[in-house]
Amino acid sequence: MEYRYLGASGLQVSELCLGSMTFGKEADESTSHQLLDRFVAAGGNFVDTADVYGGGASEEIIGNWLAGRDRDGLVIATKLFWATGPGPNDIGAGRKHILAAVQASLRRLRTDYIDLYQIHVFDDATPLEETLSTLDGLVRSGTVRHLGVSNYAAWQLQKSVDVSRQRGWEPFVALQPLYNLLDREIELDLVPVCRNEGVGIVPWAPMRGGWLTGKYRRGMTEAPPDTRWEADKQPWLGDWQSRVDERTWQVTDALIAVAEEVGRTPAQVALRWLMQRPGVTAPIVGARRVEQLDDNLGASGWTLDDKQMDRLTAAGDQALPYPYGYLARSPRQRG
Repeated sequence: MEYRYLGASGLQVSELCLGSMTFGKEADESTSHQLLDRFVAAGGNFVDTADVYGGGASEEIIGNWLAGRDRDGLVIATKLFWATGPGPNDIGAGRKHILAAVQASLRRLRTDYIDLYQIHVFDDATPLEETLSTLDGLVRSGTVRHLGVSNYAAWQLQKSVDVSRQRGWEPFVALQPLYNLLDREIELDLVPVCRNEGVGIVPWAPMRGGWLTGKYRRGMTEAPPDTRWEADKQPWLGDWQSRVDERTWQVTDALIAVAEEVGRTPAQVALRWLMQRPGVTAPIVGARRVEQLDDNLGASGWTLDDKQMDRLTAAGDQALPYPYGYLARSPRQRG
């Protein structure tokens, strides 16, 4: 597995990140430890979790696995924002919640520091300066090494970068957005901000909830049984009916065709496309079984050529809304 710098930082992470949302839910502790072992054996060093995954169970499982291992050889990322208790200060990105949340994550992870600490979603109710100054203090104290965010709009990320620069505070070096062959909205604003400001992109849902694994084929009228799209199991990605259109099948057709051409699985091709997109550091792969992880790990060690990349990209291209389409016609554009 290759390693890449995370944004403009000096931190090197594996080109795939192991997500742990399944830990303590679809994957019990024993299976979760097998997944972690397999990922590290393949050269992976980047593991992502959050304080709310499994009600804290995900962090606890990772913490139990970390015991006795080379902690410094791993990059452990976690997130905070969502409610972790019944009180009014048990949610958000205010100073009180951040300081309580980081200590709770350290206890569950059984570690002295967190490599990448991320705000799970932008907090409109808290002054941005309060959030950023508190995070800066965590870095200065050595509790946290680097900072990131997830699910931010472009203006929220840009404002955060600008305020941190003006105040001399530690900047964000990572963004976790929804990004895959079908969900490409971040290309309008967020990708340019990340590339201009040295923020590495760590996409979540690179398989679009299993849609890009090859299980879904043109002509289907409902999700296959025992899949994540059955019975609207993924409300954050929409339901089956709202997501099925001609563009969806165009992307699926192209994905399956390219997979057959290169002798890889559709999941590996979908991941490889993301890994070669501008600004992307490491897609987050999640698994319930070791076999699923092994398939995802097969995205490393090879590349799609320019024609294959263009074919996959073109299948999901959409007309640019104003002003992006207008600006794209400008004769003064940098590559």
